[in-house]
Amino acid sequence: MIVDPSRVVLRLVAGPLEQAGHDTILFTDASAALAHIRADLAIDALFTSLQPHGMTGLELCRQARALAGSRRPLYVLVMSSSSERSTIIEALDSGADDFIGKPPAPEELLARLRVASRVAEMQSELIRLATIDALTGTLNRRAFFEAAEDLPRAPDALDAVAIFDIDRFKQINDTYGHAAGDIAIQAVAGLARGRADIVGRLGGEEFGILLPGCSVKDAASLCEAMRVAVAATSLPQIDPDLTVTCSFGAGEWRRGESIDDALKRADVALYAAKSGGRNRVIAATAPLDDLAAVTVSDPVRERRLARA
Repeated sequence: MIVDPSRVVLRLVAGPLEQAGHDTILFTDASAALAHIRADLAIDALFTSLQPHGMTGLELCRQARALAGSRRPLYVLVMSSSSERSTIIEALDSGADDFIGKPPAPEELLARLRVASRVAEMQSELIRLATIDALTGTLNRRAFFEAAEDLPRAPDALDAVAIFDIDRFKQINDTYGHAAGDIAIQAVAGLARGRADIVGRLGGEEFGILLPGCSVKDAASLCEAMRVAVAATSLPQIDPDLTVTCSFGAGEWRRGESIDDALKRADVALYAAKSGGRNRVIAATAPLDDLAAVTVSDPVRERRLARA
């Protein structure tokens, strides 16, 4: 993204970048540019002058840097015809990563962009290491809760959460070893990632799922599909005869509730699924102080009815 009040300068800056194969988007108004950065996560470099329309370039730097935070790579370059030390210092203190004279020489501009590319790659890797669980590829615990806090929640929309874990996981570890336990965790996590957008490893063999826009009934149906898929998964690298199953607890995430409250409701349902025989889905629909868990799937009971 390139921001400058002059369309002539915008084209002068964009020309060599586009010739080098980079995609550019141009703005004369800094407020519009900031709104686009907020909406378009593909923007990973911002070049701005100090006097665009809408707000100052320094304010754009500050707000863009705050918007990116620690979870989005964004390289910010300030362009100015002034080379005063105070101007450079103020730009860097406002969130800029680098400073270049205006109009910039094409060769220097491309060199700075190569620096931006290297920095963005390093930032992306640091973000990945800080947010992704290395074993499973799901969000780690901290990133999962941060995702919940950042989730936009419409006032009239339904949201749900779910918690699940691997049944008798200690027995798998004790029988086959911890390496086999890791294989089982990876297999289950892979199935979960294929069916839900926001999955986090809460610890050990336990996972959480955020389901924005879903009723608790929808959440329970998704969990049931996952339960069936896990039970049908073969792990021949551990034991061809080994069957891994999971128990699930689903719950509503109500308006005004924290993610902790919603997960507590789902956790109570998970406990009911475990104590009820495992390998099943329980949906919690009542308040925490008067919880009524409804069994959605009970494979043992279903097999008994089939034999009867």
